Amino acid sequence: MSDRDATLVIGATGTTGRRVTAGLLAEGHRVKAAGRGATPVEGAQAVRFDWNDPSTWDAALDGADRAYLVPPIGSSDPAAVMLPFLRRAGATGLRRAVLLSSSAIPEGGPAVGQVHRELPALVEQWAVLRPSWFMQNFTGDTPHARSIRESGAISTAAGDGRVGFVDAEDIAAVAVRALTDARSPDTDLVLTGPRALSYDEVAAIISQVTGRTVVHRHLTFEELRDRWAAEIPLEFATMLASMDRAIAAGAEDRTTDTVQRLTGRPPVTFRSFAEREVAPRG
Repeated sequence: MSDRDATLVIGATGTTGRRVTAGLLAEGHRVKAAGRGATPVEGAQAVRFDWNDPSTWDAALDGADRAYLVPPIGSSDPAAVMLPFLRRAGATGLRRAVLLSSSAIPEGGPAVGQVHRELPALVEQWAVLRPSWFMQNFTGDTPHARSIRESGAISTAAGDGRVGFVDAEDIAAVAVRALTDARSPDTDLVLTGPRALSYDEVAAIISQVTGRTVVHRHLTFEELRDRWAAEIPLEFATMLASMDRAIAAGAEDRTTDTVQRLTGRPPVTFRSFAEREVAPRG
């Protein structure tokens, strides 16, 4: 074992990061669990990391030869901090990087799409994960989950458009393979569940699993943008509402075999996810 064999997981307590950390540890890999609070993670080395504080970067990178990169949350220009970090990482020995992006953002597109474009020139081995919308968007303290609890409704501007919702467990399983397999993907990977669903179908499944009526409330682009803008900056709210408008136009109506191909198992269905995460516990 060399002195540079750790995997740096940025956002190690987040939705995908904690699952990536757990997957790596389960396979016996050494992990540096990075976050702004350096939250302890059993089996991993907790390190403080803040995209906006370059003084935290070197300690996080020390001893790491690969990294899982979760962009700064809520930033409309993550490249401004991520590219300088990656330049430093490449210079200090980071060989492989796996970047979390989105199926809605192509190489060279807005926000993290700019990082996607530059990544191959900055590290020797790489992958960009472009998952569809997370199934976890309907659980916990997310806007959809709160709306379901408070009003029995999911509000979107997606119309009848379909989305290949994907479980964060499947995203993390692909990330572990992309980080640790002998052969690096060196490409972008679009990740989906096994079936594309409309929000009407999602609401129906949640209703069936929970026994509580949940409906899909159809909003206009402007209504959704203004709803988001009450909580986040207008520029970011506009980008999120634009993604729903793209869904309505069919941009996310697709499925891929990526999860099956890289992990050797089929992706989780939305119904199985709902039964696991949303169904009432008796």
